[in-house]
Amino acid sequence: MIHVTYSGDYADIITQGKEAELRHIHENLYAKKGQGSDFLGWLDWTSGLSEDFLNQLKTAAERIRKQADVLIVIGIGGSYLGAKAVIEALQPHFEKNPEFEVLFAGHQVSGSYLKQLMNYIEDKEVALNVISKSGTTTEPALAFRFLQKYMEDRYGNEAASRIYVTTDAEKGALLSLAKEKGYNRFVVPSDIGGRYSVFTSVGLLPIAAAGFDTEQLVNGAHAAEKELQAFDVHDNPAIRYAAVRHDLYEKGYTNEVLATFEPKLSFVQEWWKQLFGESEGKDHKGIFPISVVYTTDLHSLGQYIQDGKRNLLESFLVVDEVDEDLTVFEAENDADQLNYLAGTSLHDFNLVAYKGVSEAHLSGGVSQIGIHMKKLDEYHLGYLLYFYMLSCAYSAYLLDINPFNQPGVEDYKTAIFRLLKKPGY
Repeated sequence: MIHVTYSGDYADIITQGKEAELRHIHENLYAKKGQGSDFLGWLDWTSGLSEDFLNQLKTAAERIRKQADVLIVIGIGGSYLGAKAVIEALQPHFEKNPEFEVLFAGHQVSGSYLKQLMNYIEDKEVALNVISKSGTTTEPALAFRFLQKYMEDRYGNEAASRIYVTTDAEKGALLSLAKEKGYNRFVVPSDIGGRYSVFTSVGLLPIAAAGFDTEQLVNGAHAAEKELQAFDVHDNPAIRYAAVRHDLYEKGYTNEVLATFEPKLSFVQEWWKQLFGESEGKDHKGIFPISVVYTTDLHSLGQYIQDGKRNLLESFLVVDEVDEDLTVFEAENDADQLNYLAGTSLHDFNLVAYKGVSEAHLSGGVSQIGIHMKKLDEYHLGYLLYFYMLSCAYSAYLLDINPFNQPGVEDYKTAIFRLLKKPGY
């Protein structure tokens, strides 16, 4: 379902030693013996999903849509990016659902955003889904403090039935509060980190509430789980992508530009940046993830990518088929000099643009990876996200680092808490 191409000679990468290293990683990964193995629950998560679990999510999503016009999802990092990525990729550009929408809060600290959000929902029926394993992560906790009060002031005792909590099953401030208040509860699995959690309640409840087919999303991920499990250094795209990235990294390509011609994938790019940035960026190692949307960014960052510092590798995320398109028609006077494109669809234009950009950037010394997905729907999106998660694990293990922790994230928190004079800091 995913096809990975490389601008160089892939056979040169897979030496006998490299194949043995990848095999060792593969064996440890599936035996759950590698670094961070306590957080490998995502690896076979879709195989263990029961029909009862999916029905529970579906029932909760239907209930949310009946009681509310707006679901506000409160979370940061992996607690919101997976759901945001899928929803933005699948919903129409302009024809938002007039009867129901999913909005997000707690992913930053902006008083104007939160104030305007509360003003916006004043004449709408509202439900909240607060997502946090601990309940004390500062940004979502701040947003929830304001929005919880808003809900209680507006709905009184009814507020509890409109608040859905996704948190740890056994401990944490948010779990204690949910029990005390009688909030609807869903679980953040203890063996799955936030950036790998899109196929858990963390991602699936908001996606289902938004009206998308979570069963097909999970089916796509499950197909990827099964198909990508085989050890094949040549035909397994997850291994192929990881091996190429690592080889280029060792040659000095320390920044990866993820480029797409489909603007709906911009939040998939944001999700990808967190996935690889938090998984690989440790011990002064790792590829720095950057994203661009073409052809828009060809008129801004394109100059740098073409002629700037040669530490860039470029990976293209290409959607091969589209459901909606326009075809260029022939104009009577051809004042814009575009009649040469008559009969060409805009999707075909983008596919040609991809080839042209690839050719130009290759001539400028930018090594390239192509990642092709057949079409943009729930099934293929589920497959893509699992592919990236699996390849990211291989990539981090090739650097000999733990893909599933993020020790550096605590440093900024400590500095902020100290400056704000938080007790204990």
